[in-house]
Amino acid sequence: METSSLIKTKPTQFRQVVEPLAVEIEATVHSKPVNTPQDNLLMASFAKIRHYLSKQENDSESVVDYQDPTQLANRVEFKIPEEGVDQPTFLNLLDQYLHYSVKTGNKQFLNQLYSGFNLPGFIGELITALTNTSMYTYEVAPMATLIEQEMISLMNGYTGFENGDGIFLSGGSNANMVALFSARNRTYPDGRFTGYDSGLKLTAFVNEHAHYSFETAANLLGLGAKSVIKVAADKQGRMRPDALDQEIELSKSRGEKPFFIGATCATTLHGAYDPLDKIADVAERHSLWLHADGSFGGSLVLSEDNRYLLKGLDRSDSFAWNPHKLMNIPLICSVLLTRDKKALYHNITDINADYIFHEIDAIEDLGQKSIQCGRRVDATKLWFAWKYFGRDGYRDRIDHTLEMARYAASVVEAHPQLELLVDRQSFTVCFRYRSDSRYEPNDFNLRLREQLRKSGLSIVNYGYLGDQLTLRLAVTNGEIQKEDVDEFFSQLLQAAVDLSMNGDGKEQIE
Repeated sequence: METSSLIKTKPTQFRQVVEPLAVEIEATVHSKPVNTPQDNLLMASFAKIRHYLSKQENDSESVVDYQDPTQLANRVEFKIPEEGVDQPTFLNLLDQYLHYSVKTGNKQFLNQLYSGFNLPGFIGELITALTNTSMYTYEVAPMATLIEQEMISLMNGYTGFENGDGIFLSGGSNANMVALFSARNRTYPDGRFTGYDSGLKLTAFVNEHAHYSFETAANLLGLGAKSVIKVAADKQGRMRPDALDQEIELSKSRGEKPFFIGATCATTLHGAYDPLDKIADVAERHSLWLHADGSFGGSLVLSEDNRYLLKGLDRSDSFAWNPHKLMNIPLICSVLLTRDKKALYHNITDINADYIFHEIDAIEDLGQKSIQCGRRVDATKLWFAWKYFGRDGYRDRIDHTLEMARYAASVVEAHPQLELLVDRQSFTVCFRYRSDSRYEPNDFNLRLREQLRKSGLSIVNYGYLGDQLTLRLAVTNGEIQKEDVDEFFSQLLQAAVDLSMNGDGKEQIE
């Protein structure tokens, strides 16, 4: 089956899943002699969820009914009352929340590095909340423990970590922090007990376009944000291995101790993949921990045709992977994988907690390698979705998403009023509208973006490449089609014409 056909058949299959589920819940409730208030609230709430889901496939629905903060505060009663609200009021609040929230499942939501609606993932999320367990022991999470172990094993099969390990965490930022934490503990193992010795002057190295979470992590670990050294990138936004080697040598010459390299697998603007294989050569030469931050682009490893961008991943020490992005799993779903089976256990100080860890089941209690005690079950929704689509299905979804990003870039290149500001490399397209000479380009494109966002028609993000404002089109929804891309550009171009004709663009300063 061709990718496009596969993608188009899935919404129908989604309905085939949700309708039987709704019927089963209704039958269960109505089989009771008397419906309780809780039953009635469940049925009414589920009906609203079904209605919301049915609108996901309606292309005429707006992405958001934009209200400024004051307007929204006046429309919704946010204060908590002394006494609880009645059922009609509760259901009205549910309506309001669904109505005024951004519809991230809408195909015109192109703003963040996550988008799309994944029904089996949603059902997994629902089951996770329903069972309401924690991931520290098999005793309280038997199904979830085996599921998380299977997901870690499967994902390590893609990375090439033959004897690897891993754990689900609360976001890519935390995955980067635990990677830095793991590297520090390998370099300075006594620090787990005696604290960090600032005289060591540990230094870490990342792409100049890397995520800010590395500096936050260095701050939290007591290393200080200035210990994270930004390495020059090439014109495509990829870390330069020669510049990395030079920065490491300079750090050593200052009496510092380099210990960590954070390579990025799809930067937030460029969508650039650092050359892992060449960076691994540098890491091995200097005996540094190599972390691959695939928080955005890690799912590309599922693609047989495109995983070459991650060549050398198997030589890294750790890998951050967020299935809540390109795999469209409901937030949050983040994993840190490690090549060394013992690395995560080595992070934890001696545990004296026999009130939790009893070692009575013949299986690993996952809490013993986690910096969190209570930890949400985030593996189950990924498991349900992967079961539903299968390995081949997810491979095809990733390839299709990448093809739609290529198509979006081709639309920009073909239109005289649009220009690419950097070559497309993966899932993001950085471009801008060519305003006429009356208007300052950065200001015009920002106003254009805001007009489009507040209209509710489409939402696209922006950032800066040097001193140039770029609109960043993030193509991350596995269900998106060419007609959705065409609709976005049609709406953007019409908004640009309206902005020019109305004279709302800021004129150039002479």
